[in-house]
Amino acid sequence: MVTSETLSPLSIFARTYARIRGAVESVLLGDSLKAKVYRGGAWLGSGSVAEQAARFGRNMILTRLLAPEAFGALAIVLSVNSVIVSFTDIGVREGLVQNPKGGEQHYVDAAWWLGFGRAVLLAAVLFAVAPLVAGFYGNPELTALLRLSTAGIILGGASSPRADIARKEMKFRKVAAIGNIGGICGVVITLILCLVIRDVWALVLGSCAESAARTTLSYVLCPYVPSLRWNKEATRDLLRFSKGLFGLSFLNLIFARADIFVLAKLYSPAVLGLYTMAIYLVQTPTNFIMNVLGQTLMSAFSQIQSDARRTNRILIQVTSLVVMLGLPALAFVFFCGRSLLTLTYSARYGAFTGAMVLASLVALVNVMNGQITLVFYSRGLPNLHRTAVVAMAAAMVLAIYPLAKWLGPLGGQVACLVAVIVGYLFQVRRVRQLTGLGIALYAKSFPIAVLASLSVVALSLSARSFAVLTGPVTNIALGIVGCLVAYILACAIHLKGQVRLSQQPLPGEP
Repeated sequence: MVTSETLSPLSIFARTYARIRGAVESVLLGDSLKAKVYRGGAWLGSGSVAEQAARFGRNMILTRLLAPEAFGALAIVLSVNSVIVSFTDIGVREGLVQNPKGGEQHYVDAAWWLGFGRAVLLAAVLFAVAPLVAGFYGNPELTALLRLSTAGIILGGASSPRADIARKEMKFRKVAAIGNIGGICGVVITLILCLVIRDVWALVLGSCAESAARTTLSYVLCPYVPSLRWNKEATRDLLRFSKGLFGLSFLNLIFARADIFVLAKLYSPAVLGLYTMAIYLVQTPTNFIMNVLGQTLMSAFSQIQSDARRTNRILIQVTSLVVMLGLPALAFVFFCGRSLLTLTYSARYGAFTGAMVLASLVALVNVMNGQITLVFYSRGLPNLHRTAVVAMAAAMVLAIYPLAKWLGPLGGQVACLVAVIVGYLFQVRRVRQLTGLGIALYAKSFPIAVLASLSVVALSLSARSFAVLTGPVTNIALGIVGCLVAYILACAIHLKGQVRLSQQPLPGEP
């Protein structure tokens, strides 16, 4: 029976407050998979925001302390490191998370020896080939820089495997502390070194210091003492998973770094430095998003790997969120990119606005693609990812050189866009076959996000009619307002759609 008392403002407020409190407590204190994912995302997100803010501030300072040539040389060093490391990636860390027995001591021991042994071997290879790389690029200084960077490879390979078990058990507070605090330590050390040395040596030393900080924290927060015991069964299990991964990291790297290798050969270190810092302004927050989603959803998908219905639902929800956040941000970069580069670095970086805009589009597609990859990995089927990676690598190899010659540095990101779209289409087709994903529901959020993004377009175009509103600061402020309006609209539509989605089965579900 409804009475005046139940309809009073005070009682309505009390019931609303109780419902909100119950929902918050279920997320913060609950044991459900959703609660663990939300809590993990909160820990990883807050830690990563702090780290990325520190990196953003560091880059603002470094671009004023160092010449672009230093960033160009660093890009070559990091890219060569990535090639060496990825060529023999055996997926030990992923294997521990995916394998139901991964938390057992003999699996942990096997993972440490496999990871550390591989790191030492790779460091030796890089030390030997460093003069060849330096000769190819005509920069003798690269020999010593590459050899110094081997310390970072060894330190990274020696980290505690118990940190990966913490990720498997969804103890993301420890995972965030290791990754983000270690990253912030590296940022601080790099800044101090640059104030003293003021050249690329400070950047490479800072990178090694970051690896050292993360490895140290991994043992402090996730204690582990390497054992001389060697369990053949555990090693076989981990390597069995790695068979599907073999070569994938290297092929992925062709997509991710081919532009650096080709542009470094075609253009001066200064041009390469300007290009890399422009696209890193986009790739840095993208890496943050990929890291948070990867850390939380890999564990979540692994726990429901036999439930296609729940897998599809989570994939649709996460992709919808990515699109609704990403498309307004893409519109913001398109209209405000030059202002952002000018204020963040300096006016000379503004010439590479086009590359940054294309890098933003590449990043958006790549984040969506990454969620499908997590579904494959969580089921112990990384081989399903192989076709897409091969297609991406092939497209990149065929496109990068002619586009870089024809379009200049902008061609590097055009090639990346072609490659990532090819790979994404392959991935969508594979996941549909694996889980029965409904494409109509999967793509439903795309037009909604496009419509919401029009608020950014409208504000930015309107501002160009008034000279007083065309300054960098005003331009960025209006772009941010447009994004906020877009997010409010998209959020309202998204939440309404999710209520409907939760009340009906997905196509192909039992």
